[in-house]
Amino acid sequence: LSGAALGGPVACVSKVELRVACKALLDRDTLNKSDPCVILMVQNQGQWTELDRTEVIKSNLHPVFAKVFTLDYYFEEVQKLRFEVYDIHGTHSIGTRDDDFLGGVECTLGQIVAQKKMVKPLFLKYAKYAGKSTITVNAEEISGNNGYVELFFCAKKLDDKDLFSKSDPFLEIYRINDDGTEQLVHRTEVIKNNLNPVWEPFKVSLISLCSCDEDRKLKCLVWDSDSRGKHDFIGEFYATFREMQKIGGGSKVTWDCINPKYKLKKKNYKNSGVVILSDLKLHRVYSFLDYIMGGCQIHFTVAIDFTASNGDPRNSCSLHYINPYQPNEYLKALIAVGEICQDYDSDKRFSALGFGARIPPNYEVSHDFAINFNPEDDECEEIQGVVEAYQNCLPKIQLYGPTNVSPIISRIAKLSAGEETIKDASRYHILLILTDGVVTDMADTREAIVRASYQPLSIIIVGVGNADFTDMQILDGDDGVLRSPKGEPVLRDIVQFVPFRDFKTVSIAFLPFVILYLHPSTFPTSLYSAMPQSYSNQAKRTEVWGSKVSNCSTFYNSDAGGH
Repeated sequence: LSGAALGGPVACVSKVELRVACKALLDRDTLNKSDPCVILMVQNQGQWTELDRTEVIKSNLHPVFAKVFTLDYYFEEVQKLRFEVYDIHGTHSIGTRDDDFLGGVECTLGQIVAQKKMVKPLFLKYAKYAGKSTITVNAEEISGNNGYVELFFCAKKLDDKDLFSKSDPFLEIYRINDDGTEQLVHRTEVIKNNLNPVWEPFKVSLISLCSCDEDRKLKCLVWDSDSRGKHDFIGEFYATFREMQKIGGGSKVTWDCINPKYKLKKKNYKNSGVVILSDLKLHRVYSFLDYIMGGCQIHFTVAIDFTASNGDPRNSCSLHYINPYQPNEYLKALIAVGEICQDYDSDKRFSALGFGARIPPNYEVSHDFAINFNPEDDECEEIQGVVEAYQNCLPKIQLYGPTNVSPIISRIAKLSAGEETIKDASRYHILLILTDGVVTDMADTREAIVRASYQPLSIIIVGVGNADFTDMQILDGDDGVLRSPKGEPVLRDIVQFVPFRDFKTVSIAFLPFVILYLHPSTFPTSLYSAMPQSYSNQAKRTEVWGSKVSNCSTFYNSDAGGH
């Protein structure tokens, strides 16, 4: 969830990968050719800032960069980008007098996405053409359920291309597109003076590697690196992702590295070395909808703030006042979220807890009690049962304090940890905390959240009333990684804080879509075992969500990734 989404319809956001290449760059060097690098700038509030930059390619006027820029793409926003190309003369930062500006171009991310492949001329200052220089930007949307693969390559007995030393090999992988064009997927680092290189493992999305087509051809080239950019060709081979997946059980996948010229000229030519895939790790990325369709059950728990700061429930100014004609804010938030969650809970039974009140029979303060006063079974039948338990509970308790939420978080985390031993990992917990103020036990709460981040649990905190909730943003990981008092970071960002007052001007039906956006990264890896290998029925996904969006004024069904 992005903060910008709080005041309007759900943002249509997806991940986009951009790859860049240039042609006919200006030659600014006297003895060698330019050493180009591309900087990607983004415009925020009228100011241009650097987002990322490519690697530097030595002595090359037609560079194809291996660097991949990953951006969030918002369909409804104009996202201005600027690509700047420099000739680099050292390891210092770009922008000094020693670096030569080779040209730039401005565009929007929407233009690139719409064209998929955008070719633009480069301009110098004062809108002057940079000769015949052009930049090509290719865009690919990363679908939410494709995942990525980690590849481990090495080679043996490569041809020696150097006179006084051994070759300095590197590997390039190109995807062959449907139209026959080639797209650079990855370029490894250079291994100096070594005919048996072991390259660093690298990760690449499946859509980038093979467009999710396991039989798509991949062209792989091995080069002997030259500092002046005149690399010597060692050999090539063709592969598919299906071939790569044959690895396993201690066996490796190997390819002969072939130099076609040598093959034609030499009768006894066998190869110019062997390239080996020594390991492959496939990481599937699943959306919230994938988990639901895979059989995962959502267990919903609500925790309600009964501290004295809410006001006397008998007073109409109290946040807990029961108005016979309309629900109070606690009930509005509870119903809005609960009615969505109950569709994914097979038994329709929800745990309902309270904190910060004196409870019968001894009227001692409790920060973790069942609002139906049954400690052996704190569950209620459907959301209506929770509402009734809440209304029956109010006259029997004394609102008190302080606002301590760590006991309830620890309780649900412990419950989740116990269920994680089940092999099918088929249950996920959502804890909804409704509170009117900043928590008192902030240090203990941070510690409890860090511990809970290892469990199949997400926490939604809804701030009720007009209190200053600034400190509550600490618990929400949007502005930085939440850490325990000892400095330990959360494993996953599991907390979403929402001030309920931000939704008074929009439909209550909109609230669940904002706070129940569970990004795939919020799911612990232990749940992966519950997932089937693939889902291809797009119509079924749309049908599932269809009933949920009937009351939402604006909805973008961008893909099957849970947006």
